[in-house]
Amino acid sequence: MKHIANQKIALVHDYIKEFGGAERVLKTLSEMYPKAPIYTAFRVRGSTGDKEFKNKKIIESWLAPLLKIWRLYSPLRFLAPLIWGSFDFSKYDLVITSCSWYIARGFKIGPNTRVIAYCHTPPRWLYGYETSVGLTRYWPVKIYAAIVGHFMRMYDFNSAQKVDYFIANSKNVAKRIEKFYRRDATVIYPPVDVGEIIRETKDVKKEDYYFIASRQVGAKGIEDALKASRQIGFKLKIAGEGSSLGAVDDKKLWELYAKAKGFIALARDEDFGMTVVEAQAAGTPVIAFNGGGFKESIIDGVTGILINGTDEKTLKTAVKRFESIKWDKEKLIANAKKFSKERFKKEMLSFINKYARTS
Repeated sequence: MKHIANQKIALVHDYIKEFGGAERVLKTLSEMYPKAPIYTAFRVRGSTGDKEFKNKKIIESWLAPLLKIWRLYSPLRFLAPLIWGSFDFSKYDLVITSCSWYIARGFKIGPNTRVIAYCHTPPRWLYGYETSVGLTRYWPVKIYAAIVGHFMRMYDFNSAQKVDYFIANSKNVAKRIEKFYRRDATVIYPPVDVGEIIRETKDVKKEDYYFIASRQVGAKGIEDALKASRQIGFKLKIAGEGSSLGAVDDKKLWELYAKAKGFIALARDEDFGMTVVEAQAAGTPVIAFNGGGFKESIIDGVTGILINGTDEKTLKTAVKRFESIKWDKEKLIANAKKFSKERFKKEMLSFINKYARTS
């Protein structure tokens, strides 16, 4: 058996553009295996994601130049079998693929290559889940999605069968993997910079506002929160691409978390939801929709409030209850530590050492 330290390892990721939760997982995997090259469908140079991997060896697919023209990577997603099939990993002992929207599976491997898929979610657009851009409200897109979707679901399922081991970022996603791929998955929660957030925010004083950190898109419940803030009368700050505060760096983001009296997260079926953990690490309790991964990282009445709707009446009741509770910062931080980067690395190394040795 070849020891993990002597194995030749490759990392695979959908594409490199935004720097979101999936990219934070990839960055941590890259820290764990600094010599491993990163293979991807395409990278957008100068993007927030690209800047985080500037010192890494990144290998794009041969279709990358086409995919980057006029954002064609979205309508050309049906080319995924060509994109991933063009990569040959037969010389590698272990391939760890960070997969979600763009599938990132179906590549060539050798007889002794082990494949571990860290699945952020089966592609939401393929299985009827709300997506961040909401393009399916346009009828031409609906027709396109119906035609392409059937073919892509077959490819998604078949490529999933070639994975040796699935790791899910939440129990929520593990259930989707079982439902759509008929595969079992081990849950390893994604890495959150809990320790650094705690250090950077320990002396920050609270201010009188609620906070949202998200891309400015419909799937994250932004419109509901804005409407509620106007009707109920509480101050709301939003950070993220396209928002009033815009995209902010990590240190500024952590400061915004820490100063806020509460953090709001209203996505109805979040895969996991790293932001609510970051908020707790900064000592800020959360008001979140009672669904998806939020149910796994928030303790109702202790680290936040879980609500069953996002309408004005529900939010008004939630804010009233929220402000009646005396929140314990130490309990918030203790809960956040369950999702730390150090814990992620330890659990991933343990899993890989147990299952990914090759002969």
